[in-house]
Amino acid sequence: MSPDDARPMADEKGLDLVEIAPTAKPPVCRIMDYGKYRYEQSKKAHEAKKHQKTVQVKEVKFRPKIDVHDYEFKKKHAIRFLEAQNKVKATIMFRGREVTHPEIGEQILNRLRDDLVEYAVVERRPKREGYTMTMILSPKKE
Repeated sequence: MSPDDARPMADEKGLDLVEIAPTAKPPVCRIMDYGKYRYEQSKKAHEAKKHQKTVQVKEVKFRPKIDVHDYEFKKKHAIRFLEAQNKVKATIMFRGREVTHPEIGEQILNRLRDDLVEYAVVERRPKREGYTMTMILSPKKE
């Protein structure tokens, strides 16, 4: 039936005439309580948002001349972040002439990758950007 014929039926039932497919020939409409429909949609969206897990990116910073104990300490932090299902951004910060030896930074990041092999997978390989070199690790799926 045409929308003009359906409008009095909707008014008679105390409901709304909602256009579903306006481009169809003839346009498709439905008689429903539009306020209740919008309320249910917002409830579904809120429920879906509640079950989402937001992934944070935690950063662990290293220097090219890092000592063994400092490295182990920061590695434990990275493990803790990965076990909490967060991504880890490992950053090597170069200062002054240290930037002329990027292979030292890459060795540190590769060592970290090898040490965290049971906790993480490499999402982004070591990449140098100016005076920093970064690598992103994401937690392994169970």
